[in-house]
Amino acid sequence: MNSERAMHILKENGFKQTKQREKLLDIFQKRSQYSAVTDLWKEFREDFPSASYDTVYRNLYTMAELGILEMTAIDGDKHFRFHCNIEGHHHHFICKQCGITKAIDVCPIADVKTVLPGGYTIENHNFEVYGICPACQ
Repeated sequence: MNSERAMHILKENGFKQTKQREKLLDIFQKRSQYSAVTDLWKEFREDFPSASYDTVYRNLYTMAELGILEMTAIDGDKHFRFHCNIEGHHHHFICKQCGITKAIDVCPIADVKTVLPGGYTIENHNFEVYGICPACQ
């Protein structure tokens, strides 16, 4: 994902191009790792000092719902990043210190299906592994 593609998705879904949304997208364009909402808000406020935390939070959730951003929870706090550009089905290792991610090409869903009793239909799944990357150790 990049800022230009993200803005196109927003417009396709009836959202206006605003300076605030452009700023949020620019922040993500510079980052490849997951970032906490509070960190994003602090950087956002450099250009928009009167902006509320709720405004940033709502925009982040909207972008996540539209598939522009990926969202995860690290130690109870929501973190966001641009949706990754890796094609095909994969999952992620996420560093709990720096937020960097690494694609994992293994999927445990087949094992889950074998232990889940009959009558259940899996509609979607997400598999994330949390730990500390080599650079943060």
